[in-house]
Amino acid sequence: MNTDDHLRYPAGKPQLPTAPLTPAERAAYIQQLADLPAQLTAAARQAGGERLQLPYRPGGWTGRQVIHHLADTHLNLYSRFRLALTEDNPTVRPFDEKAWAELPDVAATPITVSLALLDSLHQRWVVLLQHLTEAQWQRTFYHPRYDTTSTLDQALVQYAWHGRHHLGHIKLLAE
Repeated sequence: MNTDDHLRYPAGKPQLPTAPLTPAERAAYIQQLADLPAQLTAAARQAGGERLQLPYRPGGWTGRQVIHHLADTHLNLYSRFRLALTEDNPTVRPFDEKAWAELPDVAATPITVSLALLDSLHQRWVVLLQHLTEAQWQRTFYHPRYDTTSTLDQALVQYAWHGRHHLGHIKLLAE
């Protein structure tokens, strides 16, 4: 991986499963979601307030934007799971992540608010995930921006990666 790829994808690129996950594989990904808020809080503390005002790479978001983005996005991702569990292959609503990162609350809200939101959200999300049946893991949703249908198994892998991906960006600022 070249330097630009490392800065852009510190956790590598996601590799989505083509077959159902085993219970042990699921448990590992669920644990990644459970661990993310504490890991992100620790990385943000290590980076410090001044570094969080800087982009993690040229042309990238600031650490502040990344942390608020994780809270914004994971709220949407949690909702996608709930929609897939209660509707037949629902179409999820995409959102403009770049535009959300520029909204005034991102600059005005302390990152501790989004860190606390992520902590509470992930606690709730993990409880939901720990109680899904094998059949529920194979439920699906459709994403119109990418023209893809994903199982909840695939979404779990993607969303655990998403957390590691942006945690890596905050860790880059701490280096």
